[in-house]
Amino acid sequence: MGLIWAIAWAIVGGGIMEAFVDPHGAILDMWPQTLGIAGFLGGAAFSIVFGIAARRRSFKELSLVRAAALGAVAGIVVGAFLMTTGAPVMIIAPAALLCAGSASASLALARRAKERELLDAG
Repeated sequence: MGLIWAIAWAIVGGGIMEAFVDPHGAILDMWPQTLGIAGFLGGAAFSIVFGIAARRRSFKELSLVRAAALGAVAGIVVGAFLMTTGAPVMIIAPAALLCAGSASASLALARRAKERELLDAG
């Protein structure tokens, strides 16, 4: 989960930041790797939070709202960790929102893949 989120955050988030914050490339291109690291931490934290909170449940039994809530908890944990490394307090809100969205998207993709397997099986 951490690797998938790292790649997604680096490509999507890095692309958005490069397009709006520094469209002319005047600043050092730091966004893809910075967001990739945060995405990895968020995905790993979500996996841990999911493993603790939903021990005997599968993705199939999880609602999008609950996945978003677990993702937000993971984001708060990541934000708190980043604060210990010198990040400002305001990092918690974006981390929680990004992790909540990523958790919901991960669940939606997992469900879609399962439906496709069922369709292929006939």
